[in-house]
Amino acid sequence: MSRFWNERTRALSPYVAGEQPRPGERLIKLNTNENPYSVSDTVRERLLSFDPATLRLYPDPSSRSLREALAADFGVTPDMVFCGNGSDEVLAFCFQAFFETAPGAAPLFFPDISYSFYPVYAKLFGIPTERIPLNADFTVPVERFCEPSGGVAIANPNAPTSLALGTKDIRRIIESQPDRLVLIDQAYAAFGTEDCVPLLSEYSNLLIVGTLSKSHSLAGLRVGFAIASPEIIEGICRVRDSFNSYPVDMLALELATLAVKDRPYVESNIEKIIRTREAATLSLQDLGFTVLPSQTNFLFVRPDKIPAEELYKKLRGAGILVRYFAKPRIDDYLRITVGTDEQMSELLREIKRIYSLNSAADKK
Repeated sequence: MSRFWNERTRALSPYVAGEQPRPGERLIKLNTNENPYSVSDTVRERLLSFDPATLRLYPDPSSRSLREALAADFGVTPDMVFCGNGSDEVLAFCFQAFFETAPGAAPLFFPDISYSFYPVYAKLFGIPTERIPLNADFTVPVERFCEPSGGVAIANPNAPTSLALGTKDIRRIIESQPDRLVLIDQAYAAFGTEDCVPLLSEYSNLLIVGTLSKSHSLAGLRVGFAIASPEIIEGICRVRDSFNSYPVDMLALELATLAVKDRPYVESNIEKIIRTREAATLSLQDLGFTVLPSQTNFLFVRPDKIPAEELYKKLRGAGILVRYFAKPRIDDYLRITVGTDEQMSELLREIKRIYSLNSAADKK
C-alpha cells in the first residue's frame, strides 16, 4: 500500500477481470464471455486497408458515424445514443451523472449477485447503495426494486446468473421510480432477452447500456453505448466532456460502425452461439450438472460430483479456462462461456475424464 494513496484509493476493492492467457500460452478460453467467432470480412478488410497516417489526427468527438449506425439498428434517433470505450466506461459515466453522493441521499439499488463493477463504481464515486438479495433461485425480487430508492441498476440478463427479467417486470420497476433513473445493462440481451429499447418511447427515466464486445465480436476494440432520451444523453456527455472529450478512437469508430451495419453476419453468429448453448446445456445436465436457463452467451452451472473450485482448477490444469467466483451463495457454481462446438466438445470430454478419474480414486 503506497503512502501516497488518498483515503478513497485505500478503501477501494477494484474489479477483478477474468484470467488472460500469457503470450504463447495455448488455452481454450471460456472464462470472459467473448464471442468465439471472428469479425465479418467487411471489418477485416477495412482493418487491413486502414491508413495509419490518419492516427495523427483526433477522432470525431461525437462518434457520429457509430451513433447513426446504432440509431438505425435500434430504431431511435442519433441524439438518443452515446458511445464510449466499452460499456464499462459508459457505466462509469452514468454512475457519475445520475446517482447522488450527498449525505443522506437515497441509496442506489442493484442485486447482491450481479456485475461486480457496480459496487466498485459506487464505492469509487461515493454513491450510497443497497444490495437487494436475489431470490433463492437467483431470480430478481421485482417488488424489492419497486421500493423508494436513489435509482436502480440491473443487468438484464444478469451476470453471472444468466437469468433475465421480462419487459413486464421491467415496466413495474420503471413505473415505481418515476423520479429516479432506472439503468438496464443489456450487455447480453442479444442472446435471447426481450429488448427494452422500445420502452424508451414510454418512459423518460429509462437508460439502456450495451456493448459490442459480445454480440459483435469486438471485445478487443472496447466499444460500448447508451440509449436514452436526449436529455439523459446530454447528462452523460457533460460528464464525458469534463473527463475525456475523445473517448472512442478513430480506428474503433470505423470498425465498430461497419460491424453494426453488418447485421446479417452478427445475427448468424448469435444463432450459432444459441444453438451451441442449448446443446451444451443438455450435455451438462446429462452429466448431472445444474444449469440455469441461460439467456446469455454463457452458462451458470453447478457440478454435482466435484466441488466447483476443484473442477475449475482441474480444467485449468488441462488448459481450459472457466470462471469461478469465491463468493457467498455462488461458490459452488462455475460460469462457462459458450465457445464453438469444438471447444464445448473438448470441455465436455475433459469433464468426463475428470469425473472418471475421481470415480476411480474414490473406489480405491
